[in-house]
Amino acid sequence: MTPPTFKARRPATYTGIPGWIYAVAAAGALLVVLPLVGMVARVNWARFIPLVTSESSLAALGLSLRTSAASTVLCIVLGVPLALVLARGSFRGQRVLRSLVLLPLVLPPVVGGIALLYTFGRQGLLGRTLEVAGIQIAFSTTAVVLAQTFVALPFLVVSLEGALRTAGPKYEAVAATLGASPSTVLRRVTLPLVLPGLASGAVLSFARSLGEFGATLTFAGSLQGVTRTLPLEIYLQRETDAEAAVALSLVLVAVAVAVVALAYRGSGMVGREITTTTAPARGGDVR
Repeated sequence: MTPPTFKARRPATYTGIPGWIYAVAAAGALLVVLPLVGMVARVNWARFIPLVTSESSLAALGLSLRTSAASTVLCIVLGVPLALVLARGSFRGQRVLRSLVLLPLVLPPVVGGIALLYTFGRQGLLGRTLEVAGIQIAFSTTAVVLAQTFVALPFLVVSLEGALRTAGPKYEAVAATLGASPSTVLRRVTLPLVLPGLASGAVLSFARSLGEFGATLTFAGSLQGVTRTLPLEIYLQRETDAEAAVALSLVLVAVAVAVVALAYRGSGMVGREITTTTAPARGGDVR
């Protein structure tokens, strides 16, 4: 008996995704996109420019951008060592530390603001000592930065710790065997290796800081030009001028989308180049 013959077909591109997944994904996308479409549909375009260029709106937008940038820098300065300790370190209480660092992810922002107020306020744990030294943090621009950093820091730690665990310590081990000091390994190998994860974490931190509301209102108040960020301005305008609130909301969405798109594009370019910059050449010296 002759064996059956099969007609060869051009292999189709296999995505590995069942068809019904696309339907569920479309529903999820609509859940995010439709509210934005509804908001855009309510914008009074005839008044849009005057509304978003008013003195209070520009002051709130400028303050939001400045404080978000400052809090992102603070997140990087504090978050990179935290992520390194959690991903590469091994010590008693490490899981407890990770849980505490990630706690702001699940805490209501208002609770975070109350915690900050009773720590840095005039009658707070550290606020009394700072008040004696002539330093007042609560209800100041510094309080805005601290509130934003409190809620945004876990986003950078999570992104960077995940990148560190995915990369593994093999490149650092090779560099160490070539005689590089721990600081040199960190600067020449570890940080370039996880730069895409660091960029993603910084973007998430900036976006979270830009939209922060509850902790800022509780800890810093709402003083125009001092602590009234764009989300607070939107909330106040909603009570008096709904059209202004919608217009400012659209500005906030546009800024957030632009920042995330540009930063993720940049992190993707870094990711393509990372293989040429992290691995030392055979027989090379990384010192």
